[in-house]
Amino acid sequence: MATATKKNKAIAEKVNREQFYALNDAIALLKECSKERKFDETVEISMNLGVDTKHADQQVRGMVTLPNGTGATVRVAVFAKDANADAAKEAGADIVGAEDLVEKIQSGNIDFDRCIATPDMMGLVGRVAKILGPKGMMPNPKLGTVTPNVEKAVKDAKGGALEFRAEKAGIIHARVGKVSFDDKKIAENIAAFVDAIKKAKPAGAKGTYIQKVSLSSTMGPGLKVELESIENVA
Repeated sequence: MATATKKNKAIAEKVNREQFYALNDAIALLKECSKERKFDETVEISMNLGVDTKHADQQVRGMVTLPNGTGATVRVAVFAKDANADAAKEAGADIVGAEDLVEKIQSGNIDFDRCIATPDMMGLVGRVAKILGPKGMMPNPKLGTVTPNVEKAVKDAKGGALEFRAEKAGIIHARVGKVSFDDKKIAENIAAFVDAIKKAKPAGAKGTYIQKVSLSSTMGPGLKVELESIENVA
């Protein structure tokens, strides 16, 4: 059985697992617990929603652009040709292609995090739908990843656009910044994400929609956060 290190024990002593922290206090505590880490931890949010994703009218899915980015490097692939391909490259896309990109994906070479396509490329994209779909990378017009404006889509993806989707148990996870971010920037990102989830409330959701919000860092403890304190930031 694994035993807790002195460092982890010290961190655990700082945290009250039953307490609901105000957002600013939770951010400060995450940073305090992260001081001894030798890398810049990611700040992550977890939300328990009152939805049953087995029902079509209770799906929660969408896209949000965090005001201060995620701090993560996002590699973007774009299905485009001619002028659209040039625009994607100029906007900073890491991979731009058409038939050659299909072949690359079919060979198992998927070295990107987000996939964007122009509408005229969806016939090609369909050939790799069974590969991209399970990975959550299939371009989707509802999420803004099928668009004629590839320049904006690439810049959004690079600048902090996040796709979110509720899991089977009605839980949503997302990265909302880095521990090294200014406290205000972390709070603004969290408020923007929670606001996007509220706006994505499905018609079939009954009762309390947002049941619990928790924050954690990559190797840190989970902290329950008062929803009202997040709404006050917004």
